[in-house]
Formats: sequence, C-alpha cells, structure tokens
Amino acid sequence: MGTDTVRTEAADDAAGRRREQRGWYFYDWACSVYSTSVLTVFLGPYLTSVAEAAADADGFVHPLGVPVRAGSFFAYSVSLSVVVAVLVMPLVGAAADRTGRKKPLLAAAAYTGAAATTAMFLLDGDRYLLGGLLLVVANAAQSVAMMLYNSYLPQIAPPEERDAVSSRGWAFGYAAGSLMLVVNLALYLGHETFGVSEGMAVRICLASAGLWWGVFALVPLLRLRDRGPSAEKAGLQRGTTTGFRQLAATLRDMRRHPLTLAFLLAYLVYNDGIQTVITQASVYGSKELGLSQSTLIGAVLLVQVLAVAGALTMGRLARVHGAKRTILGSLVAWTLTLAAGYFLPAGAPVWFFVLAAGIGLVLGGSQALSRSLFSHLVPPGKEAEYFSAYEISDRGMSWLGPLLFGLTYQVTGSYRDAIISLVAFFVIGFILLARVPVRRAISEAGNPVPPTI
Repeated sequence: MGTDTVRTEAADDAAGRRREQRGWYFYDWACSVYSTSVLTVFLGPYLTSVAEAAADADGFVHPLGVPVRAGSFFAYSVSLSVVVAVLVMPLVGAAADRTGRKKPLLAAAAYTGAAATTAMFLLDGDRYLLGGLLLVVANAAQSVAMMLYNSYLPQIAPPEERDAVSSRGWAFGYAAGSLMLVVNLALYLGHETFGVSEGMAVRICLASAGLWWGVFALVPLLRLRDRGPSAEKAGLQRGTTTGFRQLAATLRDMRRHPLTLAFLLAYLVYNDGIQTVITQASVYGSKELGLSQSTLIGAVLLVQVLAVAGALTMGRLARVHGAKRTILGSLVAWTLTLAAGYFLPAGAPVWFFVLAAGIGLVLGGSQALSRSLFSHLVPPGKEAEYFSAYEISDRGMSWLGPLLFGLTYQVTGSYRDAIISLVAFFVIGFILLARVPVRRAISEAGNPVPPTI
C-alpha cells in the first residue's frame, strides 16, 4: 500500500471521526434543556402546586393510598425515578454491549424521555399523579440515554482528544440550557402579552423542552454509527441478568483496589448532595422564600454562566494545589453556601442571586475535578467497566438526597430544615475524601502519580 493511500485513509478516518464528534456534541445540546428548564426550574414548583391543589385539608395527597405531604411529592418522584433508572441501566447496557447496537437503544431512550416531557403540557388542575408518572419516565429515560451517550466517547475520540471532546459536549449543554432559559423567561414574563395564563406558560415551557430534545436528538442519531460487539461481548451468555452480572464482577474487581472504592464512596456521598441542591433549589426558592418564577429562572441562568467560569478557575487551582485539595475546598464552600441559604430572608431576590452565584462557582469544578481524579484511580485497561460502575453507582446513590429532603419536610413542614439537612452529605463526603491517600491509591491502581494531584 502506497504512502499516499495510507495518508488518504488516515485523513478519511479523521474526517469521519470529526463528523461523529460534532454529532455527539448535539445530544448534550438536545437533552440538557430537560435538566435545566424542566428538572431544575419549572417542574418542581409547578408539580408541587398541582399536588397542593389535589391535597386534603391537612395538606396531604394519597398516591396508591399512601399519605404524602404535597410539598414532598416532587422530591419523592425524583427518588423513584432514580431507582427505576438504576434497575433499567444494567439491562440496557448489557444489551448494547452484547449486540453492539447502541444507536437504536439511544433513540428509544431519548424519544421516550422527550415524549414524556412533551406530555407534561397536560399537567393542569390536580393531575399530580400524571405529573409524577411523567417525571419518573422522563428522568429514568434521560439517565439511560446519558449512559449510552457517554459510552460513545471512547469510540469517537482517541485518548489525546478525549478531554477536549468531552469538554465541548459539556459546553454545548450549558449553552443550550442558557438559550432555552432566555426564551422561557421571555414567555413567562410576557405571558399576558402572548395571551396565555401563567400556568399555561409554564406548561408550554415544559413541553417545548421535550420538543427541543426530540428534534435535536436527530443530529447525533444521524451521525453516530454502531461498530458491532467485540468478540468477547458477542460470546457472552444471552439473558437479562448479563448487565447485573457484569456490574457485580466489576464491583468484585474493585475490592482489589480498596482506595479506589474509598474515593468512589466519598464522591457518591457529596455528589448526592450536589444533585439534590440542583433539583430542590427552585422548590426552596419558590415555596419557602416566596420568589417569583422569573427570579428562579434568572438565578439558574446565573448558575449556568458561572459554572463554566468556576470550572476553569478550579482547574487552575488544581494545577497549583492539587485536585483533592481543591475538591475539599469546594465542599467547604458548598457547606457554607447551604448554611447561608438557611438564613436567607423571604422575598429578597438579591440574596438568592448571591446564593446562586456561590453555587455556580463551585458546581462545575467540583464535578469535573472529581471525574478527572477518579480517572487516575482506574486500573489501566479497565476504564470502560469502571466508569460504567461509576455511572450506575452515581445514579444508585442520588435518590438518597431527595428522599432526605422530602422526609425532613414531611416531618418538620419546613423547607429551611429540609435544605440544611443536605449539609450532612458535604460534611460526610469531606471526611471520607480527606481520608483517601490519593497518591498511594493512584500507585496501587498501576498508574503514574502526577507531580500535583
């Protein structure tokens, strides 16, 4: 084979890879609007108000005959959706590995989530049960789709490109979330100009996120390609338990690296706190502080913008002080931010914006550095299976924060007590992470220890 032919094939491979990468970015662009507009901003306060409309004189609704305080219904629904996702993800992951056909599974998960989100337009009156069902379906579908989406990264980007490609996808998601929030804010604030009620404006915003998700998901589905199963995966026993067996095998292997497991436990604890703050902050701002929906949207926009700046700043701090110390510092900042949130006066949007700025500055960096630090603790050659367990374990723990938030409110009737209860996740996570000797953990995993870590 001539040199020119080799160069031509290499150029074709590079062009094909770039095409796939550009398509891959657009799935983050498609689904991040759900995370931002639906889960973070609109659905929590709106579904809570729908549940309150259906509540009895004591403020309780009774799904399946179980008494639930209306203000806890959204948090419980989020917890249930995570449980459903954790049960489904290993099965879908096993099917994807066994058949090599990720794209049809990604399409099924994405359009299930998009359809459920679009159907949230129907949430009026006292249809809180429908809202809870649609939330469980949409949230679980998004989790499954994100697992499949992330699994494409090693296939479309060589190691030297992976950080840059992953970062661009993350940036696309934040850009889409910000853009849609601006549109949502215009509709919500000007709903009278557009001739719709406030409730109708919220329902349009919810449904538009589903339509956005469905339309832009077409781009990655057209550009990504399936590569078929590996010989090892093709020879696996067919059956619905394959995913759980693989997860169990990976966890057994992790026992040979107890320091890696120790870091993973610390991350799962404090990340559960982070995820709960993200999903419950709008409920706290709306129900406890009496803030308007436009204020909440503006605060989330501020978080979106500052999360990028915070991640870049924390990345620079990590180069000087190390990732572990920087993450520990961010956990202190999270604790102080929640403590300040407990004392926020009602009806004072300026202080809520200050709180949002604090969250934004530590949000992106704490998660990005946690992922990069974990990558040093993964034994060479086992990146895919360890990060698969990381994803599933992450989802498996992230029901606990919303459950604690909901239980605290159910017992005390105070959202202030519910928000301050989340401090426990950051304090415990700090203690667990501080006890991990990361240099020894990296060495025992078989990886070179960076000068600063």
